[in-house]
Amino acid sequence: MAKRNTLFIRIVEGKNLPIKDITGSSDPYCIVRIDNEAIIRTATIWKTLSPFWGEEYNVHLPPSFHTISFHVLDEDSLSRDDVIGKVSINKEALAAKPQGLDGWVNLTEIDPDEEVQGEIHLQISVLGDIPRILRCQVLEARDLAKKDRNGASDPFVRVRYNCKTHESAVIKKSCYPRWNESFEFELDDAPLDTPLSVEVWDWDLVSKNDFLGKVLFNIHRLQSAHQEEGWFRLVPDKPKHSQHEGTLGSLRLQLRLRDETVLPSGHYQPLTELLCQSVGPHLNGNWPDLIMLVDETTTAESRQEVASNLVKLFLGQGLAKEFLDVLFKLELDKTSEPNTLFRSNSLASKSMESFLKVAGMQYLHRLLGPLINRIFEEKKYVELDPNKVELKEAGCTGLHRVHTEAEVIQQSTSLLQSYLSELLHAIVQSASYCPVALCQAFQQLYQCVNKRFPEPEYRKVKFIAVTSFLCLRFISPAIMSPKLFHLREKHADARTKWWCRTLLLLAKAIQTIGNLDTLTCCSKEPWMVPLQPAIQLGITQLKDFIIRLVSCDNSEDLGLQQRMSLQCGSMEKEGFILLHRTKDKSMLMTSPFKKYYVSLNKDTLSYARTQHSKKSSFISLPRIRAVEKVEEKSFGSANVMQIISSRDNGLVEKLYLDCKSVNELNQWLSALRKACSHNTDTLSSYHPGIYKGDRWSCCHQKDKADPGCDKTKHGVTLQEWYDPLDPDLESQLIYRHLIGVRQAMRKKYQEMIKPEEEDDRETFEGEKKLDGVTRLFSVLQDLQNSHTAVEEEERLKSRNFLLELQT
Repeated sequence: MAKRNTLFIRIVEGKNLPIKDITGSSDPYCIVRIDNEAIIRTATIWKTLSPFWGEEYNVHLPPSFHTISFHVLDEDSLSRDDVIGKVSINKEALAAKPQGLDGWVNLTEIDPDEEVQGEIHLQISVLGDIPRILRCQVLEARDLAKKDRNGASDPFVRVRYNCKTHESAVIKKSCYPRWNESFEFELDDAPLDTPLSVEVWDWDLVSKNDFLGKVLFNIHRLQSAHQEEGWFRLVPDKPKHSQHEGTLGSLRLQLRLRDETVLPSGHYQPLTELLCQSVGPHLNGNWPDLIMLVDETTTAESRQEVASNLVKLFLGQGLAKEFLDVLFKLELDKTSEPNTLFRSNSLASKSMESFLKVAGMQYLHRLLGPLINRIFEEKKYVELDPNKVELKEAGCTGLHRVHTEAEVIQQSTSLLQSYLSELLHAIVQSASYCPVALCQAFQQLYQCVNKRFPEPEYRKVKFIAVTSFLCLRFISPAIMSPKLFHLREKHADARTKWWCRTLLLLAKAIQTIGNLDTLTCCSKEPWMVPLQPAIQLGITQLKDFIIRLVSCDNSEDLGLQQRMSLQCGSMEKEGFILLHRTKDKSMLMTSPFKKYYVSLNKDTLSYARTQHSKKSSFISLPRIRAVEKVEEKSFGSANVMQIISSRDNGLVEKLYLDCKSVNELNQWLSALRKACSHNTDTLSSYHPGIYKGDRWSCCHQKDKADPGCDKTKHGVTLQEWYDPLDPDLESQLIYRHLIGVRQAMRKKYQEMIKPEEEDDRETFEGEKKLDGVTRLFSVLQDLQNSHTAVEEEERLKSRNFLLELQT
């Protein structure tokens, strides 16, 4: 049994943001934090007060997280970025809405007294009879907020009880201080409801001290237990009323928290077997099958998630082709007008879309990567619409003469024709390396549509069915938003708007080609006419490509291929990165980082000076004991991570990687944590600082072998398209969905199986007992009983634990 917390995040857009630049606008971006730890940075949207991001993430979290917050900032190239505001949502608010949150949320002012983080280790006890003494032992703290310019704080503790106050010593330049001090108060003369307050502050010589957080204790409850010890989360002071409330703009967010209890594999086997049988060819044409019922009862809000879960489950079982085949036939049976085929967001459309993203992303990267990089590197201004041409952005033809509108459009047409030609050439050449899974899915789709609409007047429909997915739902969205498809890792600079327009026009052209119709597009947008010859040639090339694609003889075992390539998964990641390996050396005073090409595969993390160097060093993944962030003050960079591994002699070795951005940092952290998820000898604590001079920079401990002052956060990972499949989790997610629509399924099932003739009722009842849908309800009930038993066991453990504390 395992606990899985998955948080879906979609940062949609913002509106009414305040002006931060002298241009009368702002350049906003978002930083997403989990308990004050930055995990995501969105793209910067330039010169707007109503930015649209549309970025989606799935984050796997440990059950202990408390809050997710969205900080909106204005990017400045010459000075520190301006803070606009934030939105904070706690775990309880997310858990209270299992269907998720979707709407506009007002930004609030960022109050330093509310920006607290970290935990404090305390031991509180009641001693003696007369007089009774309250003793508060302040041991240590960890992960405190950084309030000083040196990237640390100077913390001290202030303990208050019954109008009396004690203060600890100040620990200089540390977010992981250790005090080991005790403070005592007399209890007898204090009212029963008097709380014990433990506050942590950052000491400042010149300005006022900064508040770092506090913990309150109910002494009346404590007296019955006599002693309480542990790590306590610091909380902010009472929030102040903001004078800017309602004036900082708002964010539109979509959030959904999934707290799953995943049972051992054996519990899901009956459900998996039943689903696999439901796509078998022997059931087609018999009683209404299970997939049809799922299709009929899945709502529009949950369709994308259900489609993704089903695709991953059938991919893991090597039955994705059979599953999609059933959906294609169900969709075709419901469609009478061929021009609307697969244009809605049906379960078939969403499943095929998910299938392309899971099974075809490597293909997409190989197909589009060179062209997207060329567009970003050339930085050419492109515009065809005369109403949108900006001559000052287009530059000059000579020393003083500015381009004319006609010259801009002519140059843009030439560039777009060049980009389009390169893209179509890449698509035609991709027939040789298109994955077998994709080829067979498109082949099946092409044949099903051709069989359903064989009439001559519908001869284009079978091609459009393929292009509606390949071009309109896969290639075109990736061109318009390369970052969302991992085609671009870093954010572009202020000239992004030029590239966005170039990408949009190119995506429009490929959409027109995918529709196999130039007239409609050119009649609605006449300024697209200059591209018409290139588009017409592209239609011919695309049709030839589809014929080649669906005519391939893919005779190899597709199911085996899917299981080998997808069920096991691939956590491969590579790229140039700044790296420093300590071994037994002391930390250098100068910058120790050098550029290496780092590569992660299923067994090792290797690095060399060049991509194709024969000489390289490597770390075996089973030897990795922790993968964690490093404090900013350690190297003067906020994006440094460390890989802690063990050597043959048992000594610990650290490898430091300096990443270009918070996104690259978290991609490497996430990939390594997932690749090492089954390691057994992992650390529970680590040092977020470095050993420099004769002590750790984080907690000032002098013992180099000290086990660590902060707990590891190895549970936080980002879900990526290349993640290995998790059959148990997918089965659990499908089970949860089916339980939620069980009553709707029963009702729909009764409608679908009602016999037309009364005389057939006896035969029908005999078959009903054996059909797959009836067995499904039994399987779901068994799984629900198993979950109930597990939850009851957890409740008993919690109750017994509380009883032990009281005794």
